[in-house]
Amino acid sequence: MYTANKSLSEIIKGVEVIASSGNMGVIVSGMSMDSRRVQPGDLYVCVPGFQVDGHDFAASAIASGAVALVVEHPLSLDVPQIMVANVRQVIGLLAAKVYGCPSDQLELVGVTGTNGKTTITYLIEKIGTKQGQKVGLIGTLGSRIDGRDIPGERTTPEAIEIQKLLREMVSAGVSLGIMEVSSHALDLGRVVGCEFDVGIFTNLTQDHLDYHKTMEDYLYAKSRLFSNLIGVKQSKLSILNGDDPAFPILRQASVARVASYGIHNEVDYRAENIEVTSEGVRFLVRFGENLQEIRYATPGVFSVYNALAAFVWGVERGYDKTAVAEALAEIKGVPGRFESVRLGQPFQVIVDYAHTPDGLENVVRTARGFTQGRLITVFGCGGDRDRGKRPLMGEVASQWSDFVIVTSDNPRTEDPDQIIQEVLIGVSGVDYVPLSDRREAIWSACRMAKPGDTILIAGKGHESYQIFGTEVHPFDDREVAREAIGGLGYA
Repeated sequence: MYTANKSLSEIIKGVEVIASSGNMGVIVSGMSMDSRRVQPGDLYVCVPGFQVDGHDFAASAIASGAVALVVEHPLSLDVPQIMVANVRQVIGLLAAKVYGCPSDQLELVGVTGTNGKTTITYLIEKIGTKQGQKVGLIGTLGSRIDGRDIPGERTTPEAIEIQKLLREMVSAGVSLGIMEVSSHALDLGRVVGCEFDVGIFTNLTQDHLDYHKTMEDYLYAKSRLFSNLIGVKQSKLSILNGDDPAFPILRQASVARVASYGIHNEVDYRAENIEVTSEGVRFLVRFGENLQEIRYATPGVFSVYNALAAFVWGVERGYDKTAVAEALAEIKGVPGRFESVRLGQPFQVIVDYAHTPDGLENVVRTARGFTQGRLITVFGCGGDRDRGKRPLMGEVASQWSDFVIVTSDNPRTEDPDQIIQEVLIGVSGVDYVPLSDRREAIWSACRMAKPGDTILIAGKGHESYQIFGTEVHPFDDREVAREAIGGLGYA
């Protein structure tokens, strides 16, 4: 286990400090921003949060063994204190120092965009592993270090947790780290202190406007990954979706060499002769004078883009194009991403994480393309999140489905029925029913399904919970679908 044991004066080098007090020679062995998790020897960071202020818990942190504080205003506590203008913006730098700047010691790939981040990280993990690398992954489904799974709570963890995970990777001999990088993480400084070697952009569609307020701000947050591809290591690379309207802006923002991919525009890696079936996609990639066939077992044009991005990384990394293609062909899917639930029933059930208008359109159009009977779509929208996308998702579901069941997602502190009413503003020209009980909605869809139909359950994907108020309840769309199918006598 890595232990820092650095002096406070060493740790704060390069950080803009407004004032300091106490013994700067105190030895720091760890770091925390949660007073409940402080260990003896920790540097405690007082973060002004959205609901609580870490300064209020500094005394408790000291009682648990914190040896120094990082603050935005002085506290009447007898320990060394470092005062900075914005605590959040320095946590990453401090944590990187505390844990020995681990991103300097491995190749770090960051993937950002509205949709596709999780899938692309999984594809790159497979390519790297097949080439003999030890791989670490941080993302929506948690973290994984050389095959060992570590649960996680958000797409991109807080800065201290990131540095701890990267340090664990280095200690485990990992040579390739892959991270989903959310817009929140970029805006809140969670990845400050990470030296990325490669940045990958998937796409930009409406999401998170409850936080960013405008699409321009959302794009600016994403662009920070590419404008910060600097550091002690050389040969930085930006891999950008050349078909996305944001491409010119991100290309200009990138300080690294750009490799573009796409289907429609002039790009460095272009997909041609695309075949989409219910079993997956097959296409050719043209790059320079080269052609390579790609097969990937997840249906949809969106899967072409995901596979392309991973292929570009592999080839640019120097791997043989055929070996990269073989790795992609071996992947059977990513949990909760267009995942089939099969128990011998005569209709298809697909669970997907799509929770944005664009994401939902991608999966309903794909399901529509191979569905012989009716397409029954079950979805909802999360509470305390971007309300503007709710009617848009209702409109998308209406356009491509034969029957729509609008239900709860994670209502959080909002009234589930009110959320459903906002979704229904966009629903028209299709038979539908509102059912706020998500379990009943999934059972209802299975009861009404006939041979040849497809049920698409969207919004939660891999999630194994539902959030009502501030309480988390066990709930997994895939398990509920299995219960329903079994209850109908097909299991």
